[in-house]
Amino acid sequence: MARYTGPKAKLCRRFGENIFGTAKYDRILTKRNFPAGQHGKSFRRKVSDYGMHLKEKQKLRLIYCLLEKQFHNYFVKAEKMSGVTGDNLLQLLERRLDNVVYRLGFAVTRMQARQFVNHGHISVNGNKVDIPSYLVKPGDIIAVREKSRSNKMILDAMERTETTSPYSWLSVNKEQANGQFLSIPVVSDIPSTVDVRLIVEFYSK
Repeated sequence: MARYTGPKAKLCRRFGENIFGTAKYDRILTKRNFPAGQHGKSFRRKVSDYGMHLKEKQKLRLIYCLLEKQFHNYFVKAEKMSGVTGDNLLQLLERRLDNVVYRLGFAVTRMQARQFVNHGHISVNGNKVDIPSYLVKPGDIIAVREKSRSNKMILDAMERTETTSPYSWLSVNKEQANGQFLSIPVVSDIPSTVDVRLIVEFYSK
């Protein structure tokens, strides 16, 4: 499984926000809300136009825990679809199984959700799916498999996350350890601090 394994706190400090969602990064940013390094606190170089575009692309890629080739493939697919490319990109990323598992509250982070999927703990419509990039469709039922419902990490994650889904395109039943992907999310409803317009411009140059 190809994934980022480097220091995550440095990335959060670089972007000035908690892009991974774990509480410990909020505590780190409270103490050190400036880039890492010897001159991080006083470094004031003007960011170029290219740098702004690159930063937004890197932020979205890291939020969804993707490598560059994977992310670019999603952009190419979004570009070929009808509609607004940036909106298509966000919707494709939201449909990834690991992201849906995270949104349903079966995992605390997307990285943990990817691990659960990879280890065969998740089913879609009653069938085991161990591919994190699997694109969920409207009406699909996503569940923690029967034999995995006693898994301590999964139980802990469900206790630490919300009982009901805060997202309009998802419904969840924590008691039954399942949820449903109701519809493709409206882009305005997807929580994001990324300017996807800059990402489209980055790849269009």
